[in-house]
Formats: sequence, C-alpha cells, structure tokens
Amino acid sequence: MVEHFQGPGLTERVPEDDQETLLGYYRTMLLIRRFEEKVDELFATGAIKGTTHLCAGQEAVAVGACAALRPEDRVLSNHRGHGHFIAKGGEPRRIMAELFGKQEGYSRGRGGSQHMADFAIGFLGSNGITGGTIPIATGAALSAKLQKQGHVTLVFFGEGASNQGTFHESLNMAAAWNLPVVYLCENNLYAMSTHYRTVSNIEHVAIRAEAYAMPGVIVDGNDVLAVRDVVRQAAERARTALSPPKQGLQPAKAGGPTLIEAKTYRYFGHSKSDLREYRTSEEEALWHDRDPIGLLGAWLTRHGLLDALTDANIRAEVDAVVEEAVQFAQQAPVPPADEAGGGVFV
Repeated sequence: MVEHFQGPGLTERVPEDDQETLLGYYRTMLLIRRFEEKVDELFATGAIKGTTHLCAGQEAVAVGACAALRPEDRVLSNHRGHGHFIAKGGEPRRIMAELFGKQEGYSRGRGGSQHMADFAIGFLGSNGITGGTIPIATGAALSAKLQKQGHVTLVFFGEGASNQGTFHESLNMAAAWNLPVVYLCENNLYAMSTHYRTVSNIEHVAIRAEAYAMPGVIVDGNDVLAVRDVVRQAAERARTALSPPKQGLQPAKAGGPTLIEAKTYRYFGHSKSDLREYRTSEEEALWHDRDPIGLLGAWLTRHGLLDALTDANIRAEVDAVVEEAVQFAQQAPVPPADEAGGGVFV
C-alpha cells in the first residue's frame, strides 16, 4: 500500500532541531533560488549560451533529501540538477563556471548545465537523458552492496521519467536484489508541457511501488522537514540491505529500496524557451502561495528562530555568494583548444 507521510506539517510542527541547522536549510534553499534566478538572467542577456532547466520552486526536495543523508551517501540527479548539486555540497562558483563553459567548471566546461559531477562529495552526476540516472543509481547501489560499503544511493527524477522503461527495470532489479537505494520522484506535474494525468492512469507515481513489493510514500515536496524525515526513514531502511543479493525477491522487512513521490512545482518553464502557455495563472498562484522558502521562513519566524535582521543578513550573504560565482566564472579561463578532443571516445 502507498503511504502518505504521517508526520506533522510545518504548521503543526514544533522545532526539534537546533537553530543553526534550521537556518542552514533556509540559507541553502535561498542560495539555490537565487542561483537559479541569476542563471535565468544570464541566459536572457546572452551571457550564457545553450539551454538550462531551472529548479526554482523545488528547493525543499533537494535540501530536505540531502539533509537526510550521510556524507558518504551518493546522489544522482537529472537535467534539472543545479539544486541537487548545491544541496549535496557542490560549489556554486564551479557550477557557474561550467555553465559559462570555463575550464574551472566541474566538467572543465564541456558538460554544461546537464552534465556535472563531483565524486569527492558523493554527487555521481546529472544527466540530460530522461530517466538516465535511474539505472546508474541502481548499479551504484548494487556495487555498494556487493562491496559491503554501507552507504545509500539516492536518485532524483521527475514524474515523466516514471513512464520510462528504465524506471521499471531499475525498481524491479532493486526489489529483487534488495538494494540500498532511494528513488525520489519530484512530481512537479509537467513533463515539458504534458500534465502527468494525461499520460498516466494512476493518481500517484508512488502507487507503482506496489508492483515491486517496496514501500511507496507520498510527501509534501514543499515542506523541507517532511521531505527530510521521509528520506531519512527510507535511507535507514536501505542501509539494512547489507548482505549480497540472493536469488528471488527479498521480504520487505529486510530493508532495501523505497519509492518516494514529492509533490512540488517548478516556477520557470521546462527550459529557458518555455513560456508556460499550457499553465493557468490561477494554478501558478496557488503554488506560489505554498512557496517552500516562504513556508519555512514563516515557520521559523513564528517560533522565534528568524527575525528580520537575520533574514536580511542571510539574503545578503546568499546574494554575495552568487555574485562572486558569476565573477569567478566570467574571469575563469576557457579550456585550451588542444584539449578539445580529450575524453572523446566515439
């Protein structure tokens, strides 16, 4: 059976974490938002070429999920991956440099917005292929289990990817071999311009977990603490799957994979050329009223953990980080021409 997260929402929740931790979540969410807004500005002015897919509006999923993991745990992302990377510890200046095509970028200026990784922090990469990192995450989890490394792999993907064959093949393998992996679907309602319910006859992506005898959980993707709690439970469950895979399906009580569906919304279009003509202003207004940063900020203020001065200081700090990232990227050298063929195998 699919489960809805039963913990308290932000309106009912009493702070249990220290102020520094909670303000850290708030700061990182603001950093992701400002980074994405700046990237949108830079593309609009032609300072950055190509295309990009922005995650503004979905910050609570990235920050909540990564906050639930241990440093050694691994994360894989998708085409909308800047926020995931920052939440896992990626440096905004190097991400920005990659967007500018500079040598100091994470892929030495060759990967662009959709293809960056940093193995040192456990970020195994983003991918421009819809659903492309789901089987990679499954393989990483299998590797961890065979080598008895004890860490968990989490993969972010959108609801559109849940209709790809790689999604079903991966969940089947993870369930059959009881792998330490968390599948986290960010359901922002639209795969490009296609609404989820026009291509799926089920209301929730998480229902698909039943076919593979793994838990399926639905969570409010705009509530950073709810996302953190759900992912933490799933990660600890996955961590119990330490023995090598055996033939046949493992019982659910033995641990293993979980499918989480986080209900959220992206503010920008699918990519920079998308004018969002398929959405109504009323729908967008409803989701903006539930802005994840606004919800967390209001909750922190209500409990005396955030005042106007602290908020202003955090926002100024975030703005400074983003502006420094832009300056760093603009001043960084371009890759040498004689290295253009490096890393090309076909």
